Amino acid sequence: MTPQLQQAIKMLQLSNLELIGFVEAEIEQNPLLERGERESEDGAAQEAEPQAEPSTVNGAAEALPEALAADDGSDAADHWRAAAGEEGDGRAEIGGDLGGDIHSWRSGNGPGPADDLPGIEQAAARPRTLREHLIEQIGADLPDQADRVIALHLLDQLDEAGYLQGGLAGAAERLGCGPAQLERVLARLQEFDPPGVFARDLAECLGLQLRDRDRLDPAMQRLLDNLPLLAARNAAALMRLCGVDAEDLAEMVAEIKSLDPRPGFAFDPPLAQPVVPDILMRAQLDGGWAVELNAETLPRVLVNNRYYARISRAALSKTEREYLTDRMQAANWLVKSLHQRAITILKVATEIVQQQDGFFRHGVQSLRPLILRDIADAIGMHESTVSRVTTNKYIATPRGLFELKYFFTSAIAASRGGDAHSAEAVRFRIRSLIDGEPVGSTFSDERIVELLQQDGVDIARRTVAKYREAMRIPSSVQRRREKMLSL
Repeated sequence: MTPQLQQAIKMLQLSNLELIGFVEAEIEQNPLLERGERESEDGAAQEAEPQAEPSTVNGAAEALPEALAADDGSDAADHWRAAAGEEGDGRAEIGGDLGGDIHSWRSGNGPGPADDLPGIEQAAARPRTLREHLIEQIGADLPDQADRVIALHLLDQLDEAGYLQGGLAGAAERLGCGPAQLERVLARLQEFDPPGVFARDLAECLGLQLRDRDRLDPAMQRLLDNLPLLAARNAAALMRLCGVDAEDLAEMVAEIKSLDPRPGFAFDPPLAQPVVPDILMRAQLDGGWAVELNAETLPRVLVNNRYYARISRAALSKTEREYLTDRMQAANWLVKSLHQRAITILKVATEIVQQQDGFFRHGVQSLRPLILRDIADAIGMHESTVSRVTTNKYIATPRGLFELKYFFTSAIAASRGGDAHSAEAVRFRIRSLIDGEPVGSTFSDERIVELLQQDGVDIARRTVAKYREAMRIPSSVQRRREKMLSL
């Protein structure tokens, strides 16, 4: 494949947000490309037609824009070669639409000029970090300078959750202090807020919080010493080891569940990157669906023909002319690739919506079996192209935000010769059966198989077990133990 074809295929796999970074890099290295800001002057940088018009799905019928309907069904490589072979018409084209005290521990440089400092309203709005919170306590509660040095060293070994990493042996050697002094400072740090911080493992973290509540009695300590048994819901063994009855054990477990296993996250939790949809879907008044690209996350890029014309008229060397021609070809190729990417994504997404109409109307129990080949055959594209389009792309629907790959699921045969059931729909039924178990009893995997077969689903016990484990649902024995602990 040519480098241009490889670029086009790479763009197809990127999400809209990833595409923005890719296009920004292209703009930086190509003087003929600009970020898409609409200008009124003729010839400077003009906006061409949008990449692709919204598609609609109405029942079994589908209305696609002319650009989609005219697709010749060639495979991915031929499709991109056809786009590359088109000659530019001299117009600029758009590739997308974008839409001692604490101060002694600060830096030795001190604060900058007053004008550089944030305003009081900004300082109040910024959340405090765990490190800032602990440094303040170190400055206030540890008067000894050597103890502060040890404390700051241990602070540097905290992870985001507030746990101490690396152990104490290496720290004592690096700091040149005795283990007893290190343990004494650590014990003081473990009294800091938030309770549980500076723990070395989960049991110690929970124990520090219980001690802060004055609830760390011998029975509770034995429970913490046997957390694997708690994870296994082995109530009988725990009652024997802790010397308590079922009611006392249930209260102890409830106390454990009220604790915070990651106390550091209360201050500076890990930043979760929000998922931004690449495709938008909405219901129409006539009962169908409208599908469109999310213009707010698409990059807008323009080819500056006026700049190209002005430079071309200048006296250029052969090398300079070749460079300018290469940059113009690269710019036009990028614009056409962005346009083709939009059309392809919209076409695939529209067909998925049509195929999974039952899910959008009735819920996950109506999700039908679907594989990549089904979509590829329906829209006349290569299966590998559909795979690339559905990678890392999300669609916002009336039922929530879903990755396009969510809608592809294997088939489970029907027990009475009817339509097959999707694996996702069967998993939903398994979870529903378990959630609806009668009080005081649990369904074994064999019983779940019987209930599903009564509902027309032909499934093996090992498949039920596999789906249950994938959903992180305990076995019937573990669920029974869990119910005993909650009594």
